[in-house]
Amino acid sequence: MLRLNNIEVIYSDVILVLKGVSLEVPEGKIVALLGANGAGKTTTLKAISGVLRTELGEVTDGSIEFDGLRIDKMDPEEIVRLGIVQVMEGRRLFEHLTVEENLLVGAYARDDAHGIRADLEKVYGYFPKLQEMRKRTSGYLSGGERQMLVMGRALMARPKVMLLDEPSLGLSPLLVKEIFKLIEDINKKEGVSILLVEQNARKALGLSDYGYVMENGRIVLDGPSQKLKENEDIKEFYLGLSELGSRKSYKEVKHYKRRKRWLA
Repeated sequence: MLRLNNIEVIYSDVILVLKGVSLEVPEGKIVALLGANGAGKTTTLKAISGVLRTELGEVTDGSIEFDGLRIDKMDPEEIVRLGIVQVMEGRRLFEHLTVEENLLVGAYARDDAHGIRADLEKVYGYFPKLQEMRKRTSGYLSGGERQMLVMGRALMARPKVMLLDEPSLGLSPLLVKEIFKLIEDINKKEGVSILLVEQNARKALGLSDYGYVMENGRIVLDGPSQKLKENEDIKEFYLGLSELGSRKSYKEVKHYKRRKRWLA
């Protein structure tokens, strides 16, 4: 469904951030994108959603395809209408609007009033707490409530692919468990494909079908999530310590594997 083919991203015409990234998100699957801070994970999501250009970033090589259509030159609003929706890190809301008004903003590209109302009820089914607070000003919500709201708002766009950036960041273990259960439900019940950027590698690999590991703007390893969970190099990379107690980068643990270009 979604394919990145050897893309490079440069900021402000000088800073090379992504260096030949290739990955796929198959229809109906959850794919995890793992890596340390600064690896390029969020930049990858922004390249897909088209918001990169608002930050002086540009895809300078390679291509991004969705359902066979090249999208890396499209504007963000065109990409949303195709069915790709990004839920950004930081749980960004229109804080002066109510919960329900924020949800309805998610349907701004739609013109089917009956369908919008039906989807609003569906979102309240997934997030009953939001229904209880539908008239509350969004700026007063807790972190967990905000995460529910941004995910619900994304659902209002009827996405085919949801790009989730650090949904568990700053949440309690109990809320993290709840959010990951909701992600699983959205994937299974709605058939939404998900590209998940997440620091909690154990949770991400437990939820996803396939995973990619990124370091310094490159994909250094990929495979079925279960195999990655069992990979000793991955365990060492995320623990951050070798047997002698010294810090290692993933490149030191495993030789970097150059991604091959996919042929059209």
